[in-house]
Amino acid sequence: MGFLVVFLILIGGGIVLAMVVVGIYNRLVQLRNRVKNAFSQIDVQLKRRYDLIPNLVETAKGYLKHERETLDAVVRARAAAMSGLQAAAADPTDPGAIKNLSQAEGILTGALGRLMAVAEAYPDLKANQNMMQLSEELTSTENKVAFSRQAYNDSVLTYNTAVQTFPNNIVAGVFHFKQSEFFEVEVSEQREAPKVSFS
Repeated sequence: MGFLVVFLILIGGGIVLAMVVVGIYNRLVQLRNRVKNAFSQIDVQLKRRYDLIPNLVETAKGYLKHERETLDAVVRARAAAMSGLQAAAADPTDPGAIKNLSQAEGILTGALGRLMAVAEAYPDLKANQNMMQLSEELTSTENKVAFSRQAYNDSVLTYNTAVQTFPNNIVAGVFHFKQSEFFEVEVSEQREAPKVSFS
């Protein structure tokens, strides 16, 4: 009789433990999916940004004939950022991919800032209606990227906290849930959206 009681207690304890592990696992999956969803919002805004850049460069090209190096730097930085975005979009929870994207975005933002600074010296370019419209769209998109980045970082914070706390950390380790990287600003020029004024 005593053996049966011990056996039932062990079975009951095993069932409770299994339910706790399943609950923690499901919560970690849910939080990881929120990180991926938050990154998809960044993905949308960055793709929009990348789509605007060729038009901006094309518009500026006619006016900035002597600034070829600046234009080429923007084009190269855009290509690197697009590559970084593609890798990060494949797995937004991969810390290395997010770090590489963040660095590429910093370089692109710096190159765009230099392009805008050079464009200020050309009154005809500043007055160009297409350039003004593209600049406004780019600034608007930069603001949307900043909001999306904040939402992503909030999701990462919640997920990382869940992965690090006990007993979640045990389940996370067993099922290979790894911490995510924050999408942080890598260069001081990226801390604010580029200030563009062609008026």
